[in-house]
Amino acid sequence: MAKLLAFFCLFSYIIVLSLYDNQDQQVYVVYMGALPSSEVYTPMSDHMNILQGITGESSNEGRLLRSYKRSFNGFAARLTQSERERIANMEGVVSVFPSKNLQLQTTTSWDFMGLKKGKATNRNLAVESNTIIGVIDAGITPESESFSDKGFGPPPQKWKGVCSGGKNFTCNNKLIGARDYTSEGSRDTVGHGTHTASTIAGNAIQDASFYGLGNGTMRGGVPASRIVTYKVCTWLGCSSDSILAAFDDAIADGVDIISISVNMGYPSPFDEDPVAIGAFHAIAKGILTVNSAGNNGPEPKTLESVAPWILTVAASNTNRAFITKVVLGNGKTLVGKSVNTLGLNGTMYPLVYGKSAVNSSACSVESSEKCEEGCLQESLVKGKVVVCNSTDSYEALANGAVAGISLNRTPNVAFVTSFPLAALSQEDLNSLVSYIKSESSPVATVLRTEESFSQIAPVVAAFSSRGPNTIATDILKPDISAPGVEILAAFSPEVSPSSSYSVLSGTSMSCPHVTGVAAYIRTFHPQWSPSMIKSAIMTTAWPMNASETGFVSTEFAYGAGHVDPISATNPGLVYDLTKADYTAFLCGMKYNATTVKLISGEAVTCTGENLPRNLNYPSMSAKLSGSKSFFTVIFKRSVTNVGTQNSIYNSKIVLNHGSKLNVKVFPSALVFKKVNEKQSFTVIVTGSALESKLLLSANLIWSDGTHNVRSPIVVYKSE
Repeated sequence: MAKLLAFFCLFSYIIVLSLYDNQDQQVYVVYMGALPSSEVYTPMSDHMNILQGITGESSNEGRLLRSYKRSFNGFAARLTQSERERIANMEGVVSVFPSKNLQLQTTTSWDFMGLKKGKATNRNLAVESNTIIGVIDAGITPESESFSDKGFGPPPQKWKGVCSGGKNFTCNNKLIGARDYTSEGSRDTVGHGTHTASTIAGNAIQDASFYGLGNGTMRGGVPASRIVTYKVCTWLGCSSDSILAAFDDAIADGVDIISISVNMGYPSPFDEDPVAIGAFHAIAKGILTVNSAGNNGPEPKTLESVAPWILTVAASNTNRAFITKVVLGNGKTLVGKSVNTLGLNGTMYPLVYGKSAVNSSACSVESSEKCEEGCLQESLVKGKVVVCNSTDSYEALANGAVAGISLNRTPNVAFVTSFPLAALSQEDLNSLVSYIKSESSPVATVLRTEESFSQIAPVVAAFSSRGPNTIATDILKPDISAPGVEILAAFSPEVSPSSSYSVLSGTSMSCPHVTGVAAYIRTFHPQWSPSMIKSAIMTTAWPMNASETGFVSTEFAYGAGHVDPISATNPGLVYDLTKADYTAFLCGMKYNATTVKLISGEAVTCTGENLPRNLNYPSMSAKLSGSKSFFTVIFKRSVTNVGTQNSIYNSKIVLNHGSKLNVKVFPSALVFKKVNEKQSFTVIVTGSALESKLLLSANLIWSDGTHNVRSPIVVYKSE
């Protein structure tokens, strides 16, 4: 089970379409945009009529699975391919796409970010208690101490939802609502939903640990806030139609922020991406959606959350690391990774390399070297420490090994293991194999995991998905990075490793950190729009250094940088956006006026002037085309003063990664007489061909002497 858990959290690939055997029917989502303004419109009847007209069946029992009718318009139904094509061509339909299975993607993390417990951190508890976080995930463990309502008053009056969690599920004044879209009930049978919810808003729990590891006070970013769980995920995944149903309800229920650590496995057009669709209608109602970037890094173009109205979060580490040491019979110590609470108590056991324990009747030597299933001979493995030249040691466990030593292909990431195990770098594993070959009776012991606080941080995790954005190529994604490596938070004791707390890694863990930060900012500025909160988070981020000049470790890995909660409450200037700006952006993305009108629910005139790069985004990015020797890129932006009156902001350009760019800002200074005053400016970037480099970047910093409002500028070409 531990193996499955690690797989679930890190390797989030799409696995299967929701196929049905009945006449080759498949579940499709029919997206019809915004709800019509007419009070006499009845979505459910309209959806049934569409189905009856297409299928010719008098009864569509079993065909219509969901009707989206509270916050936007559409439905999910079982359709044949020909039926799908006919509905897609109907007037009033934006898109028809298959419902797919999306995948799920702290005692020190909040302190690491500067959001400390106690008097050192200001809090607006009255507003925080009136803040409702909607968590679209795998459900929750309601009896967890993290969600106790001790000291909480009744839910906010704005709450319009329900507690419909099924059997053995009870809400309270902390966990104020629950909805289930899986037919399992809202209890968390994965552990993932409990973990993410507690990271966002869990109560402060003293002496929390994972069997003694990571001991300390565990808490969420906004522990006084209320939580609502929308269960869309099981061990099998999270269906598109369920995700849209959750967004439909969450928006209407009155949540303030939506957190969803779920991804498709690959980027999709906005009108076929359930998270992008739901988030668009959420932001139209003033609700920010925070989404994980995906876990398919470090390769470029693996980013899955690409819509500009979503706050997309990459994963990075903290200064705390979990390390597991291997001590050899010659006294040498190798430092590996795992979350291993067992250890061998220093006792030395015989070492055996997988290829020396080959089950010759079943596998090749190469397969045994990797400890593949069925490839180890039990008599040669039992009671020994088994070395596998792969990431998998569970076959060794199944054959009676007392411990395992494997290859770590996810640098600086430790996973919970169900028996003593250490994952070594390839270099250290090679050293270990050399030791085995040089000794007639090699022995070793695997020690219990310990904590180290000397790790260089923040560094983007290798698994975190990278840009560039393949859908909106002039929008820089991800937006921000946050702790997502070895995060301790609440867990479901019904799931292996049967603990109330566990350590998980993934962008699923970084996403709720930023959700908590967004909620924290909102408690000080409840009148701010979602884009103002997003801008505050991005422009106050800690700068991060690129270790390479390609796409892997640059802004396409971390966006604006690492989130800084305290600074984000007082950004000075913000880049604001409205629903009209996003509809103009869709026009610039070549969606026709009819489609944009359906999505927005408002009359739209699309012109050729709506360049996506001129969306008033806190970062600036442009993909270069052609092979011209020189290029000129122009960005147009405006900022709103949320600092002090009678302030002057001067611009400064800082070049990154050895970039040879010429960046000019007009005007070079912005003068604000009033708070909430807006000023516009233009950035002109010129340079020569990128040659061997794929990316050049700089930072624009507006400073009044107190605030430093930083925006990354990126120009790039495709590989």
